[in-house]
Amino acid sequence: MANELDEMDTTVLEEGRDVNVIAKQLPVKVGVGSKIFEVLLWILGIIPGIVFLIMKIKAGNYFMQLQQKMQHDASQIDNYLEQRVVILQNCSRLLDKAIDLDKSTFTQLAAYRSGNATYDAASDAERNDFAEKIDTVSRKVNIAFENYPELKAHNEIADAMQQNSYLQREITAARELYNDTVNAWNRDIYAWPTKMIVAAKRGYTTRIPFVASKEIKEQARAVFF
Repeated sequence: MANELDEMDTTVLEEGRDVNVIAKQLPVKVGVGSKIFEVLLWILGIIPGIVFLIMKIKAGNYFMQLQQKMQHDASQIDNYLEQRVVILQNCSRLLDKAIDLDKSTFTQLAAYRSGNATYDAASDAERNDFAEKIDTVSRKVNIAFENYPELKAHNEIADAMQQNSYLQREITAARELYNDTVNAWNRDIYAWPTKMIVAAKRGYTTRIPFVASKEIKEQARAVFF
């Protein structure tokens, strides 16, 4: 049997290839074979049937616990995002006193802080969209800060920018932790037979991990030096 990925193949993607997360949730489905498997266990005897039943109960409990962990990990991201909004709002106020900052920047931050933004903490997609908007606002503030070197001597502004940078790193770390939990979920719901059968019966689907925002991707492609 030939190798699926042949290192001797001379085909090279010289133009490169950009990779993006596909925002699609896949439902878990099992076929007739899984049903036959369960029936056979009971036919073979009451003990195999009971053992598999206990295994399914444990799998169900595992999934419920994993969902709670996912909620906890997502909550950590929400907390850091909220702190970042507060820091950027304070920084925006300080910059606004020193220079003519784009008024829409402060308006956006005020909307996010007051909860007027269309953001539902229960939705991965909306949380990701919210983070992308905050990245956009942060870039505006950073540009304003860099365009006025004399502001770097302002201790409060410099401290706010440092806190913003710290929170961005914390958000990145929290996202990685959340994505690890999502990866465990997406892997285990397809672990046949026990977990996959339970996941299918409960109507579980794959979860979409967090991804870098469009704003961050654009910055990553920029020339820094």
